[in-house]
Amino acid sequence: MSRYEIAVQRYFAAWNARTHTDRVKAVAAAFTEDATYTDPLAEVAGHEGLVAVISGAQQRFQGFEFTPTGTPDGHHDLLRFTWDLTSGADGSAPAAGFDVVTLAEDGRIRSVAGFLDRVPGA
Repeated sequence: MSRYEIAVQRYFAAWNARTHTDRVKAVAAAFTEDATYTDPLAEVAGHEGLVAVISGAQQRFQGFEFTPTGTPDGHHDLLRFTWDLTSGADGSAPAAGFDVVTLAEDGRIRSVAGFLDRVPGA
């Protein structure tokens, strides 16, 4: 598995971790301590901020999971990938987007710039 695929796998493990303890562990595995995350709805830094934004998304979209779509594309320390927010109940995907990340030397994510292509109610 390439470093890009590993980074994407860890990223989605963090976004889909169901308990606070699991989120804290998954965020630490996926992101550097000073990582930043920015999308149209949030701008946070550090593990605590990441755990908080992920927890908020899970509270709002209970029973949903972030799933990668397509093939991750990377070069140097840059990586981009697409995703859907998928319902476990009926498979619908009310939200979708793509993220561009910068990787640290150890393969963890240093920064995320997220873009929303489809959002509920829009």
